[in-house]
Amino acid sequence: MSAASRLMAGRQALVVVAAFTGLLPTECGGAFGIGDIYDSPRTDHIDSPFSPPQPKALFVDQESGNVTAILGKGALLNCRVRGIGNRTVSWIRHADTHLLTAGRYTYTSDERFRAIHKVLSEDYLLQILPVRMSDSGLYECQISTTPVLSHRVWLAVAEPVTEILGAPDIYIEEGVTMNLTCMVRDSPEPPQFIFWKHNEKAISYDSPRGGVSQITEKGETTASFLLIQQARVSDSGSYLCQPSVGGPAGAIVHVIRGADPERWLPSSSVPLPFPLALLATALFNI
Repeated sequence: MSAASRLMAGRQALVVVAAFTGLLPTECGGAFGIGDIYDSPRTDHIDSPFSPPQPKALFVDQESGNVTAILGKGALLNCRVRGIGNRTVSWIRHADTHLLTAGRYTYTSDERFRAIHKVLSEDYLLQILPVRMSDSGLYECQISTTPVLSHRVWLAVAEPVTEILGAPDIYIEEGVTMNLTCMVRDSPEPPQFIFWKHNEKAISYDSPRGGVSQITEKGETTASFLLIQQARVSDSGSYLCQPSVGGPAGAIVHVIRGADPERWLPSSSVPLPFPLALLATALFNI
């Protein structure tokens, strides 16, 4: 290869390498952008007439609906967008117009908030974990079109209520079947599980004591029944019902021997009115 051919090949290789860097040398030693070769204006504006045509962006409303979360658990707000192109999807808190997320990035110091978006997915998620009651309200999902497209999602925070029927003090006669009923209300979803404890220890249903079982019926109001056959005095004590949602509920169970009827009476520090005391004495003497 002649010197002139080698020089020409070297210049062509330099042009190819420079094209990948976006800069091309000039004969005068300067540089210009590769876009200048095509004499096309340079702009970063997304919806500029000089940018590539963008698909029409739209929200999928049925997959971007309102959310009800459980206090202390996690909330996941979804915004499904089709035709996003090279635009950005952001989440904004409506109450104070605070920017929370943009794309896969989070723009708040509150570490409970997190942006979740998988590559090529149409779902742009806002996670709040754990949820506080103050988080309830409107949130806006925005697409960076011109003008901006916006979709609102309402977040409701529910606080389930747990109750043991008959609490705080439950009196049971020795030898009968003890049936403690725990109710969980006002929960957007049934609890996945309900634990029972006796004197702060988890109840074992396969213990040598035997005769202990649990039945749970799930629904808008979930009920858990703790059944203890042939109740004993040793079964007395504090019982705790702990569902997977909401707070716990407790009760004090008193298992009374049939031969000790006076133990069914309230504490002696709170005397019964005369007619009631007379009635109670008559009943116990039957």
